[in-house]
Amino acid sequence: MADPLLTLRPRLEAAIEAAFGADYRGNDPVLRRSDKGGDYQANAAMALAKRVGQPPRDVAAAIVEHADLADLVTAVEVAGPGFINLTLTGDFLGACVADTTAPRAEHPERFIVDYSAPNVAKEMHVGHLRSTCIGDSLVRVLEVLGHTVIRQNHIGDWGTQFGMLIEHLLDLGWASGGDHSIADLNALYQEAQAKFRSDATFAERARQRVVALQAGDSETLAIWRELVAESERHFDAVYERLGVRLTRDDICAESFFNPVLDEVAAELERDGLARIDEGALCVFPPGFTGRDGEPLPLIVRKSDGGYGYQATDLAAARYRTTQLHGDRLVYVVGSPQAQHLAMVIAVARMAGWLDDSRRAEHVAFGSILGEDKKPFKTRSGENVKLIELLDEAVERAAAVIAEKNPELDAATRAEVARQVGIGAVKYADLANDRVKDYVFDWDRMLSFDGNTAPYLQYAHARIKSIFRRTEGTDPGPVAIDAPAERALALQLVSFDEVVQATADNLQPHRLAGYLFELAQAFTAFYEACPVLRADTDAQRASRLALCEVTASTLSRGLELLGIEAPDRM
Repeated sequence: MADPLLTLRPRLEAAIEAAFGADYRGNDPVLRRSDKGGDYQANAAMALAKRVGQPPRDVAAAIVEHADLADLVTAVEVAGPGFINLTLTGDFLGACVADTTAPRAEHPERFIVDYSAPNVAKEMHVGHLRSTCIGDSLVRVLEVLGHTVIRQNHIGDWGTQFGMLIEHLLDLGWASGGDHSIADLNALYQEAQAKFRSDATFAERARQRVVALQAGDSETLAIWRELVAESERHFDAVYERLGVRLTRDDICAESFFNPVLDEVAAELERDGLARIDEGALCVFPPGFTGRDGEPLPLIVRKSDGGYGYQATDLAAARYRTTQLHGDRLVYVVGSPQAQHLAMVIAVARMAGWLDDSRRAEHVAFGSILGEDKKPFKTRSGENVKLIELLDEAVERAAAVIAEKNPELDAATRAEVARQVGIGAVKYADLANDRVKDYVFDWDRMLSFDGNTAPYLQYAHARIKSIFRRTEGTDPGPVAIDAPAERALALQLVSFDEVVQATADNLQPHRLAGYLFELAQAFTAFYEACPVLRADTDAQRASRLALCEVTASTLSRGLELLGIEAPDRM
């Protein structure tokens, strides 16, 4: 579809220039959708009034007088203190709906998106859901706009925890090449963690095992590689079930940066950015202080000579700008890491790895809560395993689908249950403003009413059912007449603007909210405007065209959220 703003905006810009002279060339008319008189509203007069020394309503009247809009609008009204209300012609609106132009970014960039980031030797749990879903959706949106996107799955596969786990495995007589599942490793990790906390001798051996790992000890590395391989198999299974696009090729683990950490430390020290403080090599970026008001350090190298995740994240920022040549580094990471990432980004700017043309931003998100408004856990207080959560979603969806449409055959019902169950979990996550916490509620997310994936998926399936009953009638030219047709058409032509806003703000909930409003507009249209029993053949063909574009837009929008749109439900 074509965005009417792309046609309206230059016409109004030309009117501003014609009314007030060349000095005002390219002034933004500040256009937006309106439900208070007209279809769109311009409020350029407010900003221009002071500059031209005239009342805002006079400025608005001058813009209208010089605007060439006769072929685009049926009414132009100066309202309130100086708003310009525009009502589009049915022909122009219909042409915009029928246009197949895809949205594209005006200035494509190279994005490096860091998301998901599970830990080796641990099962993925509900805490990984938000980063994975938000990141996947943003990647899809950025790619469809024509940006170059490089995925980075910065998995945790290095550091003290692996010295601890490997030492514990050796104590147990670990047999290389044995059959060990991710569940086994998860349990063994918990045992090792408890042992590390309670046994000082074991803790020291674990630290030495880290040194052996970093030094490339063959026995230690062999076990570590098995841990990584089994974990990657688990990640693959979760990503496939979840329907995200991450693959093993996108993994750029903590261990990848180990060979360059000395080099990064030396560069920061050489450039006078890092100094020794209490035995550790630290950078003190301006503006960060602790509770005592003292400057807060970002520790590059610990006092024992080892490196932590701060150094790894600095190395990653350096690599993503100097080697991957990223224009924008995007970190889809939980809100609790806000200060750490802000310090990493600040140091990266101090080092020159980031600047005005290469920038980084933290796509923060809140937590998933249980009904008690506390972090979502099992009844025993453990993290909810992600694969089990998804299995339960599909199982619950199957029961809902069986009740709603018992006529579906078993194979179709199973496939629809998978699409609805996984979609419900993902949409519940993405439809919420990412910076906020939300309560995980099975009944609400699987409901066919309200702002849910099943509601959107059902709207799509309902349209598909219309076309199964059209008896060979093809969609025709779009003619906008009834109010419900106009409301639906205006919602449809806003798609490109919403996709762009989603990318600009890195906020998937904008797209989710739009799709919900689109589904509501279609429901109102479907109830008010008979499609198959339209008054004339031309009207029937036009309404079928509106249905077809709506189904396509719902499907495209859901796909950008990483959600499938069933044809039957």
